[in-house]
Amino acid sequence: MGQLVLVGAGNMGGAMLTGWLKSGVPGSSVTVVDPGPSQTMLAQISEAGAAYTKEAPADLKADILFLAVKPQVMDKVLPPLKALVGPDTVVVSVAAGKTIAFMESHLGTAAMVRAMPNTPAMIGRGVTGAYANAAVTEQQRETVNRLLKVSGPVEWLDSEDAINAVTALSGSGPAYVFYLVECMAEAGRKAGLQADLAMRLARETVAGAGELLHQSPDDAARLRQNVTSPGGTTAAALAVLMAEEGMQPLFDKAIEAARSRAEELAG
Repeated sequence: MGQLVLVGAGNMGGAMLTGWLKSGVPGSSVTVVDPGPSQTMLAQISEAGAAYTKEAPADLKADILFLAVKPQVMDKVLPPLKALVGPDTVVVSVAAGKTIAFMESHLGTAAMVRAMPNTPAMIGRGVTGAYANAAVTEQQRETVNRLLKVSGPVEWLDSEDAINAVTALSGSGPAYVFYLVECMAEAGRKAGLQADLAMRLARETVAGAGELLHQSPDDAARLRQNVTSPGGTTAAALAVLMAEEGMQPLFDKAIEAARSRAEELAG
């Protein structure tokens, strides 16, 4: 594994660190750089035997430099990290919208991976899209894949541009599902249910359907068909949702809006 430097121990970085330690990454190989981690995170770092510092250590070369900081602070965070990057370093960034060219402008030419996880990664149920530049070796890619995989499946992309579509679909996707729950609950309230009951029913329905989708070998279309009796209540609802002006064109517009915004943020 070599020396792993994690920059940023907030929600995503902290979740990654927890997953790494559970998967067998030795704490002694990890250095965490964060100006103000939570007391819980500091306790976990100490218990694992990992190193902690508020600023980038001056006397260290990272084998893996893992950037888990917000995109809006990358301009400030990256310059002091250049000293950590050596000829054998692979840089991994989970910052949305920040391109490899942007990172190279601060860190120099290096093996780099852009990754786009989503928030369920915090409970080990995320999915990550990743792109590696040409400087990344097969061994480095395998190592990065192992690190990213602790939060869920990893899908490797053929082009960096595809990251924008991944951001629009799975990166932002959890918010769409949460909004679906809100819409279902509100529709249930309008149909005569108490608001809190409607929310509980909607929440557990989406959570349960997601788990069924996770565990079943069938694809989403087959699972939908299994629930739908001809002429029944589900079919009546789907006739509305699957109409020409229904959910598909709405999602087409939503995903395209998110993808276009990701392109704008990437410059």
